[in-house]
Amino acid sequence: MTNELNLLSLATGIFVGGAAGYIGSFMVLRRMSLVGDALSHVALPGLAIALLFNINPFIGAFSFLFVATLSIWVMEQKTTLPIDTIFGVFFTASLAIGILITPEAELLEALFGDITKITPIEAAVAIILSIVIIAATRAISKNELLGIISNDLAISEGVNISKTNLAYLMLVALIVALGIKAVGTILTGALVIIPAASAKNIASNFRDYSFYSLLFGSLSAVIGIIVVQQTGLSSGPVVILSSVAIFILSLIFKKE
Repeated sequence: MTNELNLLSLATGIFVGGAAGYIGSFMVLRRMSLVGDALSHVALPGLAIALLFNINPFIGAFSFLFVATLSIWVMEQKTTLPIDTIFGVFFTASLAIGILITPEAELLEALFGDITKITPIEAAVAIILSIVIIAATRAISKNELLGIISNDLAISEGVNISKTNLAYLMLVALIVALGIKAVGTILTGALVIIPAASAKNIASNFRDYSFYSLLFGSLSAVIGIIVVQQTGLSSGPVVILSSVAIFILSLIFKKE
């Protein structure tokens, strides 16, 4: 790889990994870890359709994620089923459809990603959108925390829980779509959850927790990309294994 491509991959990894970790900090607190994993699989049919019609994969993935997330949100209002159960239905159906219609030549990259092939335009879009995701998540963080503590408390403070949940899920959908290039549809959920889980082990307050989540997400991507550049291994699994290594270290230094 050229030096320019190396820098593009690293810069994209820093911002996308950081945004994934930051948004994952709220997902872990909400006990929605499996939701992040399910959403990443929901993106596969949209990605497959984009590949079939020669459309930018990000557009295809996010379009499908947007429609799926909105549909899940509507279903949540109409049923008493837990949100993770609804996501589970979408997850299994989407994964089956996506594997069936994804062109075989592109299936491996769709499942596990390859950030080493990122273009300058893709990198710029990913970095800008990652900054937007972090800023937007921070903007709704107070409402999110009130809802996590108590729905009744949030409502008494004038928080619209339903709209806040929708905004948050849309941000998750966006970071999942961005993460597909780096780690693929199979592993994007792990990029969201593992850095936050690592941060939870060592943080003593929410400010530290959210900061460490962002930091560990960026570190996971950077370490993984450096290893990929030296070894030529697939970027997705290496980035996630880097995140797992950080998680293991966080267990060693875990605060009681």
